Amino acid sequence: MNNSPAIIQVLIVEDDEIISNLISVMLEKKGYYVADKVNTGEGAIMRAAETLPNLVLMDINLAGALDGISAARYIYSILRIPVIFLTGQCDDTVLSRAKIAEPFGFILKPFTANEIVSNIEIALYNFSMRKRYFDKYALWDMKKIMGAFEAVIITDTRGRIIFMNPYTLRLLEITERDALMKPLKQVLTLTNKQTGDRISDPALDVIHDMIAIKYELNTLLVTASSKKRFVVLTARPVKDDKGDMIGVSVHIREKEPTEIKISEKQ
Repeated sequence: MNNSPAIIQVLIVEDDEIISNLISVMLEKKGYYVADKVNTGEGAIMRAAETLPNLVLMDINLAGALDGISAARYIYSILRIPVIFLTGQCDDTVLSRAKIAEPFGFILKPFTANEIVSNIEIALYNFSMRKRYFDKYALWDMKKIMGAFEAVIITDTRGRIIFMNPYTLRLLEITERDALMKPLKQVLTLTNKQTGDRISDPALDVIHDMIAIKYELNTLLVTASSKKRFVVLTARPVKDDKGDMIGVSVHIREKEPTEIKISEKQ
């Protein structure tokens, strides 16, 4: 029987390569496993979903389209992964914004290995206590989503794509680089088969009306290579623990041939 402790995996999000490498060395010397190192907020969400680390060390000021606070809010609310912030500044404005993301720690630069380790241990303990109160039916099963044979997309409250599962890239015939942080309407082309008109952006419709929507009859998805696929699309609000909308989830399933025949008879 193996009684050795489980290896703790940590995702490092830091746009300063020197600091990122320093943290990596500190963690590995203390027995932690570095799941990956990324330098943008949007990259952090994708890699967190792919690797499912035990914890994320997140710099607040990042070079990408999303700062660390925004990225942390999505990572915790959707993926249920605790985040510890790293920052070189600590004014009232930063602290006020940081609270919204419900961080499990706040480390000021410069820091020591002991400060990193102590914050990680406390964060993991507090997270294990908080998990008891999660609604298990409300959590996203990212392992199933990453392996699903339907497209799953999440946007922010401006309709920009912050997450896509692998099947999305195959269905739309796009690359992650071409889609991440782009407006959904720029990446997803939907048309009505009967009228030929383009269907409005489902993410923006959900954001505007604050309700779930579904497109099923006569809905065609046009891929990047102009292929047309009959699909069923559902879009609904994504909310944090306080009930505030933080984005939109879009699920797209390609119709089976039998479904297409039935819909054509209606």
